[in-house]
Amino acid sequence: MTESFRRSGDHPEQQHSEQYPSYAGPYSDPYGTYPPPPPYAPAQHAAPRRAKGPVALLAAVALGAAAVGGGTAFAAQELWGKTASASTGVNGTNAAAGSKGSVSGVANAVSDSIVEIQADTASGQSTGSGVIIASDGEIVTNNHVVSGASTVKVRTNDGKSYTAEVVGTDSAKDLALIKLRGASGLKAATLGDSEQVNVGDQVVAIGSPEGLTGTVTSGIVSAKDRDVTVSRDGGQDQEQGGQGQDGGGQWPFEFEGRQFNGDTGSSKTTYKALQTDASLNPGNSGGALIDMNGRIIGINSAMYAPSSGSGSSSGSVGLGFAIPVDTVKADLAKLRAGSTD
Repeated sequence: MTESFRRSGDHPEQQHSEQYPSYAGPYSDPYGTYPPPPPYAPAQHAAPRRAKGPVALLAAVALGAAAVGGGTAFAAQELWGKTASASTGVNGTNAAAGSKGSVSGVANAVSDSIVEIQADTASGQSTGSGVIIASDGEIVTNNHVVSGASTVKVRTNDGKSYTAEVVGTDSAKDLALIKLRGASGLKAATLGDSEQVNVGDQVVAIGSPEGLTGTVTSGIVSAKDRDVTVSRDGGQDQEQGGQGQDGGGQWPFEFEGRQFNGDTGSSKTTYKALQTDASLNPGNSGGALIDMNGRIIGINSAMYAPSSGSGSSSGSVGLGFAIPVDTVKADLAKLRAGSTD
């Protein structure tokens, strides 16, 4: 760094020689300087020119960054206001550096990790969503999507269909783990940290509402640590897909002492949930709630969608809930062990 800095200007002694040539007598300064410096003028060495602005700051930063290695390029990008190269790519479902903060960037990064689930039960067909967490076909979803299922079919974002087995369920947390048969090379989602989520953070939801695979909606985190109560008996009131699906067939839940989408029954469980105004509809259950870096922060599990007979328009009204991803991560060992409580 010292050598390159000297190359940016003349050597101090050379500058003195050019600015003050030997005095040859009155009015004979070859450079036309008047009056010429007196013969007794002390030698003045010109100070090296100091770089100003970002260049000087970059030089200082580069010296400090040398100890940690690789820091200079990042510092230069920050100082000049440049973003990281879009060629940085995607790690798991982390959004590429050039598309962080955009809904389209998150959708491009995560959509291949979200699946549609259809489970045949004694009461009909349950339709929901799931999140791929391992390349060999491990998928997290809601317990109420697959509970009591005789067969489970999964369709990935590229249109391929698989048969799945239920590995484990946890009705107390409304979580389930299923495994695809004969799957490999799938794109696993990156699980984030729901503890770091703040109210007002932008989020994206991806799932299969009404069987519309890969639907993307967006919103914010409206609240944290909401006490949501759902039924532990997933075999009775499941989201009904296909024919006969109406407002009364949606997954029931309770919030602050009120019932939504039907009766939750006598066997209930309560968990802490993230609240979001991202549009959720029947079929979104088990899908992903995602931060703007492409990391999963929750599994969508309950939403208020008034029936046509309630006097309100059917569909989402901005009241949805997701199981925090930290709860999911803490439960994975139990689910993988085949727990079915």
